[in-house]
Order: sequence, then structure tokens, then C-alpha cells
Amino acid sequence: MSKFLSLSVMALAGVLAVTTAAPGQAYIGFVYPAGAQQGTTVQIRLGGQRFDDVEKVIVSGTGVQAKLVDYHRLLNNQEVSLLREQQRDLRRASTGKDAEKDPKKLAEIRQFLARIDARVTGWQNSPANRSLANLAFVEVTVAPDAEPGPREIRLATRSGVTNPLVFFVSQFPESIRKPLPTTPLPILGKEELAERKRPPEEAEVRVAVPCVVNGQVAAGELNYYRFEAKKGRRLVISTEARKLVPYIADAVPGWFQPVLTLYNAAGKEVAFNDDYRFQPDSVMYYEVPEDGEYVLTVSDALFRGREDFVYRISFAEMPFITSIFPLGGRVGEPMKVEMKGWNLEQAQLALPPTGSGHGIYHATAAKTGLVSNRVPFALDTLPECLDQEPNNAPSQAQKVSLPVIVNGRIGQSGDWDVFQFEGRAGQTVVAEVMARRLDSPLDSMLKITDTAGNLLGLNDDFDDPGTGLNTHHADSYVSAELPSDGTYYVHLLDTTNQGGDEYAYRLRISPPQPDFALRVVSSNASLRSKGSATVSVYAIRKDGFDGEIKLNLKDPPKGFSGTPISLKGQQEMVRFTLRTDLVDSKEPVPLVIEGRATVGDGELIREAVAAEDRMQAFLWRHLVPAEALKVRVFNPSYQPPVARVAPPPRTAKTDPNKKEGQPKFTKGQVAGRLRQIEFLYQNWLLTDEFYLDKVAECEAVN
Repeated sequence: MSKFLSLSVMALAGVLAVTTAAPGQAYIGFVYPAGAQQGTTVQIRLGGQRFDDVEKVIVSGTGVQAKLVDYHRLLNNQEVSLLREQQRDLRRASTGKDAEKDPKKLAEIRQFLARIDARVTGWQNSPANRSLANLAFVEVTVAPDAEPGPREIRLATRSGVTNPLVFFVSQFPESIRKPLPTTPLPILGKEELAERKRPPEEAEVRVAVPCVVNGQVAAGELNYYRFEAKKGRRLVISTEARKLVPYIADAVPGWFQPVLTLYNAAGKEVAFNDDYRFQPDSVMYYEVPEDGEYVLTVSDALFRGREDFVYRISFAEMPFITSIFPLGGRVGEPMKVEMKGWNLEQAQLALPPTGSGHGIYHATAAKTGLVSNRVPFALDTLPECLDQEPNNAPSQAQKVSLPVIVNGRIGQSGDWDVFQFEGRAGQTVVAEVMARRLDSPLDSMLKITDTAGNLLGLNDDFDDPGTGLNTHHADSYVSAELPSDGTYYVHLLDTTNQGGDEYAYRLRISPPQPDFALRVVSSNASLRSKGSATVSVYAIRKDGFDGEIKLNLKDPPKGFSGTPISLKGQQEMVRFTLRTDLVDSKEPVPLVIEGRATVGDGELIREAVAAEDRMQAFLWRHLVPAEALKVRVFNPSYQPPVARVAPPPRTAKTDPNKKEGQPKFTKGQVAGRLRQIEFLYQNWLLTDEFYLDKVAECEAVN
């Protein structure tokens, strides 16, 4: 575990938390379904906590519109009792003669019953995870020309903005399973009582290929999908699950791990996948041997399940990239990149646009209008070369001049790649592998030796906290000071003794390149009118950089400012203060924090990447990058207009049966009851008559 990730044990009190949302902060735990096809409109639900005053929905990018339809807060026992009482009254009224004579009144009664039934049915007094039990219902409309791929979706409340989760735009028709009801809390020794009793008609879904299926897995459950396929079809069956909810705090290993099994019409297993290389999300390639029906089953590897065990699975003859080479190139220079995978005949690879600077981008392949999966592609400013075989030993070492980035492959099991360079006494040399961070399955090990074979540096795994979704830091990093002038060697191998075309790498051999990256946590902040708030800014220092980093707000919009502050020496985190002189920003505003540092005769300027602090498996913490830092200024004294105006109250009546000395309700208890009644009334769950009766009861008890 890196020094930077020591935040994983900074506060053991957080170990038992089921989310890492800050106190009072609205939080989204899942989105279902987590995507929609181009040119369609679909209703989705977002489960989370503390978004009682939700106002709107924000989706990144263009071509996707979303609007809030409804919101269901987790009800308490007293509120549900009120609803059931109202439910009984309405059912009696709906069968009465007065209702039969008045169609308008009967329609109104049925509307109330439908709303109450939706809230009471499936209600759980003790949810398995309370932080998922509040539901926002959202209507999403995707334009026909919306770019396929992932977006970010958030909810904006009157007092802030939620964390983002992923929402995909797809190119295929979508099938959506009935949403899971709120999962009850399992009782130790009686866990089977909490298992979902899925109706038999919901167990299997018939779909037509190509398509995307959307589902949620309950504990102990398998989902079945039946489809027809013709001989010769080359199907890619690709899952998105961990991509949707990267970390589940109260689950081990910390995410939904889907398992796919494919059966033919005779019930024989013909394909199986429980992960794709080192990624938990399964991918299966299957060339159909004969016409017929096939059944795909989906489950969790440990048969866990809950509302946030959400998945999307694509069935299609779509292009899919399994590897590219090289994994990157030099900024400003033409690049020739080969790709391998499935259904890539005549596909065109799209690389980062001309003019792109240093960084990691995503490349895709397009074929007959279909866009493939995304693969990382790195750009750097150092000179580059290709690995040249044979170079398996110092006697065959490939000579390189520093600085350089070598693009190579561990081509087969047992392969070593050895590189020779000339060094000077006292010179510091860095060797760093970029492979796993670029979706290569290579699990590298590096060492630096002199001509006598003396070891100067060795590393297997090096933590990079900048990759928030990477839980196996398999890339290697070595820094060594050379003892004398002479010839030195960098040795690279795969520690698992694997190899192949997909085991590509980018190996940097150079003097130290002092640099830093910044993360700002969280990706949302709330400021009271003319007030302030703080966010945490983390520094990820590279190649021994220990200089001062001066932080400031970059080009702040009108009404916003930041208090300049610095990260000193080896300091890894500082609190940055955001200020505003606005009363209300009305809309969330994106802000950018930047850091400046002097290195040699130059200045480095780096923007802080917004991130979410997420917990994995009760303990480990990760900073998951987001697209932007969204800030909302809110007026705490603002009271929204009442949605529903109640009729004049009835005169409270004294209870003739009430005896002297009988305990009275406290003012606090009466006030709480009135708040519950008002909440249900404003949400159109109580009729005027029932509301007035209950208010009168409260007035009469004291």
C-alpha cells in the first residue's frame, strides 16, 4: 500500500460505513437501467440517500436530456401506518354508491390508491442498505445522433449536487428487467428470509440479438436470457457491471463480479467467463456453430446481490478491440497502430485528435456505423522506439539512448526484454512500465543491473494512486543512482510467466522527470449564501518531486474565488477553501483548481482532477476520477412554494373519553406527527379529508 493511500486507515470509524458520502451530502448508490439506446426515451431510477429536495438531473456531454419524474423517500413506520389507513378508507370509498355515481371522484380515488400502492408495496422497514433506499425516478431521452459510450449522471438538489455515476448510450435495442424491490436486511441464521422470491415468469427473458439487456441480481439468483442465433454469427457478449458501480463499500471484494455461462438448446455449457483478463466485467466471444436457441445465465461469483448489483450485457456482432500496439505515441508525431480483436475486418481505428497533449486518451474502432469498446492510448513528449528482438539477455541487449520510451511486448512465456544504456557516476536513472494502466495484461517486474550483474534496483508492483479504478498495481517503477561511469541494463519480464501479442508495454528509461498530478475530493461542493466550503486537494508526486505546489482557482466565474494555499515539500494533502459572494447560483457551476510548481528553470501547471473518495470492502480507499468539480451555492432561508394548499383546518374536538391524568403527548411528538402528515399530503398521498382529520386529531390530543 502506498504512502498516499494511507488515507485508507486514517479513521477506523469509517470502516463500518456503507458509503463514503460526507455527512449531509446527497449520494447516488446505483442507476437502473444504467443506459439507453440512441433515439429512445426510458424511465430510470437512481437509488441513494439525502436527496429529499432534488430539483433536476444533470447528464454530461450532449444529446441526452433528463428530467425528474418522481421521488420516493424511505418512509418510516408511522408514515406507512398512515398510508395503510388512508388506503383502507379509499378502498371502502371506491366501492361505495357515491363513488359509482361520480366518475370524476372515482378516478381521483384510483389515482390516490395507485400512488399509495406504489409506496407501500415492497416497503422495507429495515433495508439491507439504507443508503440505497431513497429513489428518484428520471425520464431520459437520448437523441438519435448522441455519441455512444459512457456519460456521467448526477442529481442536483436545492442544497448541492450528488456524486456522479455512469450512464451509457448504446447503439442496440435494450431489454430491461423489472427493477428489484428494496432488499431487506438479512437476519443472522435466517438469511433465506431475505432472499427475493422472483415470480417464475420473471426468471427468464427472451431477447432478439443484437440487444443490450439490463438487470439487477438478488442474493443467490441467476438471471436467464434466451435468444436465437444463426450458424456463423460471431457474437461478442460484453458486460458492464463494475464500470457502473466501481466500488461497493460493504461488499467483498468490493464490487459486483458477474459470471456468464452460455448453454445450447440441449442444455450443454458451450462457453463460460467470470472475468476478462484482470477486469471483473466478463467478456465472451462465441462463434455460433449451428442454428438454434441459446441461453445465457448471469450471476455474481459469490452469489451475492442487492439493488446496486446492476449490469448491462451487450449481445452483438460488434467490433471489439482486445489489444493495440503500440500502446501510445509521441505528441505531434504520426502514429501507426495495429489492433487485434473480434469483428474488426475493415474497421477504422480512431486515435486521439491531432494536437492532443501529454496524457492518456481512449481509442475506438468503427465498422459499418458500430463503435467498439474503448481502449487507453498514451501520449508523451519523450523520444520513442520499438522493442527489437532478440534481446533476452545482456549479451543480446537492445541499445538505447536516454531519455526514451520503448514500446514493446513480452511475446511469449519466459521472454525477457533487456535494454542497454550508458550512464555516468552519480546519475539517477528511472525505469517505469506503463502496461496494466493501459489495459495490458502484463504483470511486469523491472530490475537495473551493471555489467557484472550487480543489482541496483528491483521492483514488481508500484502503486499509482492516480488510477482510482486499479486495484492491482501491476506496473513496475525503479529509480537508481549509478555508482560509476559505464554500461547498465534494464531487464523486464512478466512475473506470471505469460506472454503474447496483447502483453504490450511502454517502458520509460530516463533521468527523473519531476512532475505532479492533483486530485480534488469530492467532485461536488455546497456553499451557503455568501459563504465558503473546503475541498481536499491531494498531490501525487512523481520521480521524487518534492517542490512547493501553489494552488489557486483557475479563471473563476463571477461570484467565486479561492483562497491561495500551497502544498509544501512532501505534503500530500491540503484543504482548499472555496468562497462565494452569491446568494444562490441557481445551477451547479463547474470550478477548476490548478497547481503551479517550479522545476528547474520552468514552471509546471497542472489542473486538479475531480474525484470521489470511495471505500472498497470496508477498508481500502480509492480516489475515482470524475469529469468535473460541480459547486452549488444555496440560500438556506429559501422556502420553495407549497405544492399543495390545504383547505382550512377543522376545529379540534375534545375527546369525551379522555380521563384526567392520562399522559399527554409532548409538543415535539405532536410537531413530528404534523410534519409526517404534511410530507405525505404534499406528495399527494393523502386526500384533503384524511389530512384534515389527522391534523384535527393532533390538535385534540393535548
